[in-house]
Amino acid sequence: MKIKKIILKNIFVQHLLAFITSIYIYFVRFTSKIIIENSSSPNYFWKNNKPFILAFWHSQLMMISFSWKISDKINILASGHSDGRFGSLVGKYFNLKNIQTSDKSKDISLRPIFKLLKENKYIGITPDGPRGPKEKVSEGIIKIAKTAKVPIITVGFWSSNNLKLSSWDSFLVTLPFSKCSFVWSEPIQISRDLNEKKIQYFQELIQNNINQCIEKAKKNLK
Repeated sequence: MKIKKIILKNIFVQHLLAFITSIYIYFVRFTSKIIIENSSSPNYFWKNNKPFILAFWHSQLMMISFSWKISDKINILASGHSDGRFGSLVGKYFNLKNIQTSDKSKDISLRPIFKLLKENKYIGITPDGPRGPKEKVSEGIIKIAKTAKVPIITVGFWSSNNLKLSSWDSFLVTLPFSKCSFVWSEPIQISRDLNEKKIQYFQELIQNNINQCIEKAKKNLK
């Protein structure tokens, strides 16, 4: 087991695996049909060069870049954990850029996030990541949106042919020759006068929005 971990942490091996992973994802994309519902929601912000925070479950990372219709990258929050580093390598082949907010010492800095939002860039957050609990919204995304005064827009995804990995997040792997659907929600504006009760309200609202988008995406495939 130790030998396996040493091999997987090797920089050359990580780059090779990231390249192979990207080839697979592009193969899925080019053999599949993708439909997008309610794209007018993010379009308003894209056209007017206004920032927002994209929220989606960690399990749906594989295809997320194909929901994006502008050249500006999605700046995805990531930890300094090995999973985050590998995701950063894969993201380079797509319209994704990982923003590391913590390192091995677990020190967290949100400065890069606020700097990007101030520059009208877009942030992607998996509110149940990087380690769960699965499909439960943490407070962090709400506090970031409130401080930066930007809205949160959720997106849900589903595919007709897929499998789930036995990981903590039940990571969704879409198979080739699938029919895929993204569904965007309307923007969520966070109250400036947050208290514990309101934080819980927005946690539930974001969670419900993501899940409802996923359910709509499933219905689009029937």
